Amino acid sequence: MAAILGLQEYGSDTNSSDGETKIDVEDFNMHLKPVNDKEKSYMAVCPNAAPAVAPKYDGNSRLLDINVKEVKHNLKYEDMYAPQVGPLHPFKTRQFQSNRNMLSGYTEPAHVSDFQFENQRRTFTSYGYALDPSNDQTEVDKVVGDNTAAEDNKGITVFEVKPSAGEKRKKEKNRDPADIDGYLGPWAKYADEQTVIKPSEEEQKELDEILAKRSKHSKQVEEKPMEEKTTLHIKDAYDYQGRSFLHAPQDVGVNLRSEEPPEKCFLPKKLIHTWSGHSKGVAAIRWYPHTAHLMLSAGMDTKIKIWEVYNDRRCVRTYAGHKQAVRDITFNNDGKEFLSCGYDRYCKLWDTETGQCKSHFTSRKVPYCIKFNPDEDKQHLFVAGTSDKKIVCWDIRSGEVVQEYDRHLGAVNSITFVDQNRRFVTTSDDKSLRVWEWDIPVDFKYIADPSMHSMPSVTLSPNGKWLACQSMDNKICVFNVLNRFKFMRKKTFTGHMVAGYACSIDFSPDMSYIISGDADGKLYIWDWKSTKLYNKWKAHDDVCIGVLWHPHETSKVATCGWDGVIKYWD
Repeated sequence: MAAILGLQEYGSDTNSSDGETKIDVEDFNMHLKPVNDKEKSYMAVCPNAAPAVAPKYDGNSRLLDINVKEVKHNLKYEDMYAPQVGPLHPFKTRQFQSNRNMLSGYTEPAHVSDFQFENQRRTFTSYGYALDPSNDQTEVDKVVGDNTAAEDNKGITVFEVKPSAGEKRKKEKNRDPADIDGYLGPWAKYADEQTVIKPSEEEQKELDEILAKRSKHSKQVEEKPMEEKTTLHIKDAYDYQGRSFLHAPQDVGVNLRSEEPPEKCFLPKKLIHTWSGHSKGVAAIRWYPHTAHLMLSAGMDTKIKIWEVYNDRRCVRTYAGHKQAVRDITFNNDGKEFLSCGYDRYCKLWDTETGQCKSHFTSRKVPYCIKFNPDEDKQHLFVAGTSDKKIVCWDIRSGEVVQEYDRHLGAVNSITFVDQNRRFVTTSDDKSLRVWEWDIPVDFKYIADPSMHSMPSVTLSPNGKWLACQSMDNKICVFNVLNRFKFMRKKTFTGHMVAGYACSIDFSPDMSYIISGDADGKLYIWDWKSTKLYNKWKAHDDVCIGVLWHPHETSKVATCGWDGVIKYWD
């Protein structure tokens, strides 16, 4: 502040008569004195940084802002095209100081047809050349890009048809409709067309060799079925009374010939026995009809075994006759015979007691499921679902196919007889469920929905009212057999993991519970009425593929898995 005050007083005291400036020493050294707070003085100094500059234009012209879009007064030509007035930007390059209307420079507006622009762009993309947009009318054929390609294609665009290399083939003409025999019309032949051409000797030799090779490959070699063998694992095939192992024991504490199921069933809790004899996984298990004192098992080691359920629980007999893994097995009504089908494309009929293979059947396709007709008067007929979308019915007596049900669009996975054996239900990889009348090869009921999944395993309830289907979306779906196969949406059992596996389902004899295996080797038990999951536990080290509840016991369940063992739970 003292310096500003001193600057203000500088030059103000010029009282000297001789023209010399006198400076008061006290004022000059004022800034060295301490400032008295009581005597403060302030002064605002406004320096003028912009000097007055005379404009180059006369007062008659009017300035116009270059950013203005609308002019509300008339301007002279000189005013509109006058140079811009104002200071230049000191740091702009010459390129940026020039007049520009886009980032890269100044472009002149021009009208170009959208079609022509797209036509040339696509032509350049496809052929590598396009018309030069800067050429004038004198240079019509001037192009940019690949000139060689432009000459070969004669400068055509992608929207033009390439000119043919030669002349068109001439056709014979006779369009006179009065000439009935000689009228050709649009079906006339080409003038140089040869309808019959005989190959030369060399070409004929090559054709003969090719046909000979094809005939060799097309010959289907008749695969001979494997020789059937059986092994009896017990010491005596008959007891002291001459009864075979098919005779049901009477000293086990349970009436195995009873027609009535147990009054009340209970949840199994512990493992009581393990059958091990298969060297590979077990694909299916079946109870002996009515009594369930024996159990039949089909293994992926190509063998079929029958086991005792009571007493010593031994392996009684082994049946070997398939070249590849056995897929399914089924007893007839009295249990004296059973059928097996395997991946070797054969279905075989076995004598349960002696182990003799009575006959074999094949349709050259893999049978996935097999069932006897449950009617007593039709026990000589059986059906098999195959990989070529068909259900084939064989007659055991003649060994011939008597009926084919060909309506599915995928491999048939299951066959279940319902409605007092007058109808049967099949499921397939085509995610549908079809109901058939026996011996009528047209399905009278077709159930399919976009939300449905493939259902490879189906089980009928003991009372014949419900159809439980193992769905590939990790659910058990239920259909009402008596009510036109209505889908029961609220009765769905979930919680297990079966996607990709045909894990079987079974009911308890009193219809209290429903059980199923899963891909993790667990056994699941649900309440039938409430669909609540009651219990689950680890039953096998691999996939638990088959489960069966004993029809005469209150809490005994058999399970089989791909770990090669069969377990019995109580």
